[in-house]
Amino acid sequence: IFLLPLLIPVMVILRLTGEGEVFFRQARVGKDKVSFSLLKFATMLKNSEQIGAGTVTLKDDFRVLPVGAFLRKTSLDELPQFINVLLGDMSIVGPRPHAQAHNEHYRDIVESYMWRNKVKPGITGWAQINGFRGETDTIDKMQKRIQYDLWYMENWSLWWDVKIFLKTFLWLD
Repeated sequence: IFLLPLLIPVMVILRLTGEGEVFFRQARVGKDKVSFSLLKFATMLKNSEQIGAGTVTLKDDFRVLPVGAFLRKTSLDELPQFINVLLGDMSIVGPRPHAQAHNEHYRDIVESYMWRNKVKPGITGWAQINGFRGETDTIDKMQKRIQYDLWYMENWSLWWDVKIFLKTFLWLD
């Protein structure tokens, strides 16, 4: 209910300026490797996975719609994931869920990669607020992300979740 003042205007803008799609759904891997449909606002051309780089969005990707670039820059495209939280698929804080193709690719390359699936994925996480979000064009970047995810899991506390939430959504330092 608290998000409706943000959700409704974004939905209207996407309907009027986009290709008619408001939500983007993609299969992601959650806790205990259970698949779920992650929701985001549609920020790219329809069927962009078939016409571009697959599930990876690159910097200055031609498939990103103009309004989509703004939504991505401000992270407003992530707001529908609160529906995933309400459905029980995600939590607000935790390791970010990766696309199934990424799990298959990195599971044998990055040590302890699949351990991140022992907890519910989150809208935001320790790795994200420490700069390990977005494109992972090198193995080193993914390894760092996983190190932060595992550290979070091993050191979890309600205080850490509050701190991560505040740093993410209120941009506090």
